[in-house]
Amino acid sequence: MSTDIELITEAEAAEFLGIGPIGVQQLIGDGSLVVLPIEGTRHGIPADFIQDGQVVKHLRAVITLLRDGRYTDAEVVDWLFREEESLPGSPIQALRENRGTEVKRRAQAAGF
Repeated sequence: MSTDIELITEAEAAEFLGIGPIGVQQLIGDGSLVVLPIEGTRHGIPADFIQDGQVVKHLRAVITLLRDGRYTDAEVVDWLFREEESLPGSPIQALRENRGTEVKRRAQAAGF
């Protein structure tokens, strides 16, 4: 996985989303967000998963498609941040630019 992915804590995510910590845990539980280990027992959420006070549109669908394809959370994050010439850019960049249909199509193909 790329080491230049900015990870934020659940508390920071809650602040950016304008919700409480339980709300962030619900987003993690329902698959709208994924967390990665950062140090010991701490976890981080990729900062690019949040935009304008909301979870990036279509992110949950992409996470679900990749998990259905047996991707681990670390592999999901790696896939989202990996440069893809045919997009161009990375899938997370495309999602942030509201190009979800293209990304979901690729995620479905990657999972099977």
